[in-house]
Amino acid sequence: MSLSCSDISTSLPSSFSFEKSLRLLNAGDYSHVFNQAPFRASTAQFLILSRPNTLGRPRLGIIVAKKHVKKACKRNRIKRYTRESFRLKQHKIPAIDAIVLARKGADTLSDTELTKMLNNLWVRIAKKAAKKPPQNTP
Repeated sequence: MSLSCSDISTSLPSSFSFEKSLRLLNAGDYSHVFNQAPFRASTAQFLILSRPNTLGRPRLGIIVAKKHVKKACKRNRIKRYTRESFRLKQHKIPAIDAIVLARKGADTLSDTELTKMLNNLWVRIAKKAAKKPPQNTP
């Protein structure tokens, strides 16, 4: 028995999708996190700022500045890998709003280094968010 591409895509759980409800969509969402981000995790190439939310699910925002990553294809690659790592880890991340900021040098990482680094950062953020209960989340 052989599987076609359509069989494979329909057999995957839909809960691993990256839906619109899992994204930070407007400036207000981003400024909420920038103004008060009690949970932070960083490396030389990335910074994740996050704060608890009351939605019951994590949400993601991505910022890759042209100042730090010059080529559009490299910025898109970083965003693609960030979305993918979040999509796969979303069930292990508590209800937070997170912004991933790429720093200088993020474009020089190999695919495996990028994946490992992002996965490590998600684990660190999840631990911090689980340890410290939310103070005041409007």
